[in-house]
Amino acid sequence: MGKAVTIRSTFSRETSVGVHIEADASIVWALLTSASDFPRWNSTVVSIKDEIRQGETIELKSTLDEKRTFKLKVKEFVPEKRLVWGDAMGNRVYSLEKAGSGVSFTMSERIGGPLFPLFAGMIPSFDESFERFASDLKREAETIQKSKN
Repeated sequence: MGKAVTIRSTFSRETSVGVHIEADASIVWALLTSASDFPRWNSTVVSIKDEIRQGETIELKSTLDEKRTFKLKVKEFVPEKRLVWGDAMGNRVYSLEKAGSGVSFTMSERIGGPLFPLFAGMIPSFDESFERFASDLKREAETIQKSKN
């Protein structure tokens, strides 16, 4: 399974995870872009409202802080390749790359800015959540792929 890596600096923090998924990119992409289906397969997401489409704003509730709703703009939407959403504090990037009979999936999030040192200590670690996200995505995509074969 994918092991998360976090790099910290004074004004930012970046967490990333990668995993190989034995499934078609179309299956992985469908899972990443179907907002209403996220809570079914992803143990790190409570809910996502609205559509995950270029230029849209989604409302995400995470298990890291269930009381808070994150309003995130979909900044990049390249089918079966790259999805980016974020806010003024940072961006989350999902990338897919064909690898053998499946795809290499990476997810990274960089948060930061001039005021980051003031609240960095209040932001929980993303490592475990990222590892669970990657594991959940791999398991669901591979289950769907097997059902199609």
